[in-house]
Amino acid sequence: MFFEGSEKRVEVLVSPATCSLRLLDEQFWSDVVACADAEILSKMSNECCDAYLLSESCLFVWDDKFLMLTCGTTTLVDGVIFFVDKLGESAIASVSYQRKSEYLSHLQTSNFGEDLSRLRTKLSGSAYRVGHLDTHHHYIFTSAPQTQPLKVKSNSELLMYHIKGEVADYLRSDAQSCEGIRELLELENLFPDFRFDDHLFTPFGYSINGLWEDKYMTIHITPQEQSSYVSIETNLHFELYPFNIFSALLNKLNPQSWDVIGFNRQVITDGFPPFVSVASCALPINNNETVQFNQYQQLNSELLQPELL
Repeated sequence: MFFEGSEKRVEVLVSPATCSLRLLDEQFWSDVVACADAEILSKMSNECCDAYLLSESCLFVWDDKFLMLTCGTTTLVDGVIFFVDKLGESAIASVSYQRKSEYLSHLQTSNFGEDLSRLRTKLSGSAYRVGHLDTHHHYIFTSAPQTQPLKVKSNSELLMYHIKGEVADYLRSDAQSCEGIRELLELENLFPDFRFDDHLFTPFGYSINGLWEDKYMTIHITPQEQSSYVSIETNLHFELYPFNIFSALLNKLNPQSWDVIGFNRQVITDGFPPFVSVASCALPINNNETVQFNQYQQLNSELLQPELL
């Protein structure tokens, strides 16, 4: 069974004069999500943020911004267009739209170029590709800032490919449960003080959101052996922790390769499995922000098995 785990991602910051996004009712956010061809499964809130688990990934809403990730064959750009049309272009301070190359891109309803054309009917800005076309790569569009100064965002993403080992086998088994996954990944230890909301999909797949004050985390796992993919994103400052959260998850999930993307964050590789740095790029974007793209691969070679078609 194939499912496209690779995600599309958007972060939208609204202008100071715009009302709090958390005052918009749940029907509004249901409509945004529906435009992206997904649905809301559950909601968790604290004093700073509303976190939604979706049928395809997640949505986080703060007073002045929202972050949304969708996987599968979703149409995230339609959700972005809907939001801009409803609030008006003058309410938009900045938009960052990111899309990773898919395993089976021909199954998607659009490509990044088509998404970009639609975004540019509403917003001016710049677009980039990072990585080679003949391997996995990333696209990003950043709108030209509408107001100054913008609130500088700071977060890190870890994207893992071809996981293997004990934890990967469990994620593909009939015995898996939400509690079992949290325990195997030691999420309560890695993210102390967080409250969690998670969901186990049938027959495979797992998503979890976490909130603590203004901090968030989200993990999405597509464990199918031929196209396994795991994404982790958080705005925690790792340098304040006695351990590297990404290192801990890399050593548990044992991917063949992985990407680390940091918005205004330096990549910390302490504790990573033995690796080769395949590619690195620092991309300056608006408002003196920088996106760091880094690709890594395990040192050990992979013994490939032919697949009967």
